[in-house]
Amino acid sequence: MAAVTAPPASLTAVILTRDEERHIGRALRSIRPLAQRIVVVDSGSQDRTREIARDHGAEIFERAWINYADQFQWAIDNCGLDTDWILRLDADEWLGEGLVADLLAILPDLPDETTAISLDRRQYFLGRWIRHGGRYPLRLLRIWRNGLGRIEQRWMDEHILVEKGTIRHVEGEFVDENDHGLGYFTAKHNAYATREAIDALISKYELFPVPEDCGLASTAQAQKMRKRKVGWYNRLPLGIGPMAYFLYRYIPKLGFLDGREGFIYHVLQGFWYRFLVDAKRFELEREIAPCRSRREKIDRLTAITGHDLIAFADNENREIS
Repeated sequence: MAAVTAPPASLTAVILTRDEERHIGRALRSIRPLAQRIVVVDSGSQDRTREIARDHGAEIFERAWINYADQFQWAIDNCGLDTDWILRLDADEWLGEGLVADLLAILPDLPDETTAISLDRRQYFLGRWIRHGGRYPLRLLRIWRNGLGRIEQRWMDEHILVEKGTIRHVEGEFVDENDHGLGYFTAKHNAYATREAIDALISKYELFPVPEDCGLASTAQAQKMRKRKVGWYNRLPLGIGPMAYFLYRYIPKLGFLDGREGFIYHVLQGFWYRFLVDAKRFELEREIAPCRSRREKIDRLTAITGHDLIAFADNENREIS
C-alpha cells in the first residue's frame, strides 16, 4: 500500500507509558501521519521510552501513576490539548496505513452531530490473530471531539464517554500486539485482576459512586458487556462464571479455531484471569468484613492492595465518610 501523503488531521494522540521501549516506536510511527500532535504521559520509565518518544516528535509529560483512568483524564485536562479531535492509543497498539488514510479522508467532513469514532481492535497473542471466541471484533470508542469526551473513573475496564452526538464506525487495521512473553502477560493480568476486584467491592459496598452503565455514546457492544458483567456475572458463585465463560468462548464462539496459541489465550484470559478476579474478590471481601465504616473498608483495601483509593477519590473530589 502506498504511504499516506495527506497532511495530519487536527487530532492529538494521547498515549500513557511506562517502560514501553519495545512498543512505543511502532505505535508512534503508525500514527505520525494522522496526528497533528502526540502527547505521551510517562509514569517513571526506567528504559528508553521517553527518548524514543521524543525522537518521534512526541511531547513528553511526566506524572506519578494511580491508575489508567486517573492518568488519562489528567492528560485530557492538563496537557493543553487544542486540536479538534483526540485519539486514545495504548503503547502496544498500532494503526494500519489503510485505516490512517481513511481517517484522514473522513475526519474533516464529519457532520457536527458525529462526535466520536469507533474502531475494531484485533488482538494478537504469541504472534497469532485471535479471531474467534468473541474476541473480534472488539468495537472500541477511541476518537472523539475535543471537549466532549471523558474517561470513566474506574480502576479497570474504563471506557471513553462523550456528552452528546453519534458514533461513526470506521473499519480497518487497528491492532493490539504486545511483544512480551507469557510472564509479562500473566503479571499484567494479575495486576488487572486486583483492580477489577477493587471495582467490584467498591460497587457492592457503595464505597464511592462508580459508573455501572457505560452511558451516553459508548459503543453498544461495550454497554452490553458491562450490563452482563454487573447484571449477573458478578453475582455468580465463586468459580462458576469463569468456567461457563471459557466454555462459551471456546465452543459456541469457536475459540478452538484459533489453534494452540488460541487455546493458551482463551484458557488464560477467559478462565484463569476471570477465576483470579473471583478469587481476589473473595480474599479482599474477607479482609474488609470486620470493617464497620466505609472509610475503614477503603483504608483496608488501600493497605492490602497497595492501590491508593484515597488519592483516587481526592482527584475526583469524591466524598469519603
